[in-house]
Amino acid sequence: MTSVEYGGLLFVICLVLIAFRMPVGVAMFAVGGFGFASLAGWSAFLNFLNTGPFGRVSSYTLSVIPLFLLMGQFATRAGLGRSLFESARAWVGHYRGGLAISAICGCAAFGSICGSSIATGATMASVALPEMRRSGYSGALSTGTIAAGGTLGILIPPSIVLMIYAVITEQSVGKLFLAALIPGVIATIGYAVAIGIYVRLYPMSGPAAPSVPVGERIRSLGAVWPVAAIFLSVIGGIYLGVFTPTEAAAIGAAATCVLAIASGRMDRAAFASSLLETAKATGMIFLILISAEIYNGFLALSQVTAGLADLLAGSGLSPMSILIGLLLVYLVLGCVMDSLAMILLTVPVFFPLLTGLDFGYAEDEIAIWFGILTLIVVEIGLITPPIGLNVYVINALDRETRLGESFRGTVPFLLSGIVLLATILYLPAMCLWLPGRA
Repeated sequence: MTSVEYGGLLFVICLVLIAFRMPVGVAMFAVGGFGFASLAGWSAFLNFLNTGPFGRVSSYTLSVIPLFLLMGQFATRAGLGRSLFESARAWVGHYRGGLAISAICGCAAFGSICGSSIATGATMASVALPEMRRSGYSGALSTGTIAAGGTLGILIPPSIVLMIYAVITEQSVGKLFLAALIPGVIATIGYAVAIGIYVRLYPMSGPAAPSVPVGERIRSLGAVWPVAAIFLSVIGGIYLGVFTPTEAAAIGAAATCVLAIASGRMDRAAFASSLLETAKATGMIFLILISAEIYNGFLALSQVTAGLADLLAGSGLSPMSILIGLLLVYLVLGCVMDSLAMILLTVPVFFPLLTGLDFGYAEDEIAIWFGILTLIVVEIGLITPPIGLNVYVINALDRETRLGESFRGTVPFLLSGIVLLATILYLPAMCLWLPGRA
């Protein structure tokens, strides 16, 4: 067996281990470490452990991760999810399917200061699910909407997954955030349109809620402006070059902390809990990054990437055909893997292949374009059966709805996501225009 074949075999074994729910970091560390040691020897592997992991996690760029995680924790403590949903409901709740559209708008707004799909979905579920069920919404539409809306937490910046992608590919976090803005807005609108079509076909699934007086609608905007101000400060500051992404994250975390204190929901225990949860999530991500460094070292030794590049070069396929093939692989993997595992396992293999192809763009533009495409595919995977992680999380919060119904409720959003993916695939300017002006 050649080293390339051996590398491919261990890659498959790693996928299988993760599919059977072994923690991502443990699977990558075990497979990567064993593969590295078997190819280069245990002494070389121990020497690599002495320097490689430290080099990966000692980067100043990574400090942005705990700060954005902390911002999401403070935003949750401040009760911003409820405020955003109530404001959206005041404006569109009286339309058929309006509460579902309100949940999507709330998820998009909360995702702009959170960065996590599961946190966004779970936060909005606690607020919107009871309201939709009281108004007679079907379980499929209710849970499907919030599961899909939660995925906006990783598409609309700041995005934890996009930050990890930036670290792996050595790209600018700020430019990737800007690249995700327009696709994020399109995804939000697309989900709202999908709800509109769904309730046209199934009118009883999303009845209209009572109308809210105009004065109350205007007053509801008071809960929105702090979120808008934080988002514009963070993303606008990065866009204008006023401060770095890490400084922007620190400002955002401080601002959401002030909001949480002002809301009266932030006491000493809540503050300590926010720090603890941030530390746990950061530790988990850093462990995975260390494992990914070991796994990437094994991939380099086995020359899997070079072998795949030679295979694709001799296939006669066009660059676009190769890219579509890789995206189809992501769609399949999304059925059985979570988003972080997909990014960390596949990007080190796929990214060098794509940057070596001629798409008519500069290498950094290809990196940004592929990053957004990957993010959209990951978003689709989070609501794709049989292991749509967001669907499982939201379904667990609604005991009245069967899991199969929840997955059926995500079908309109899956179709909307595929339309968005095709749009960005054939119109790269949709995600390259803003970064090109930064």
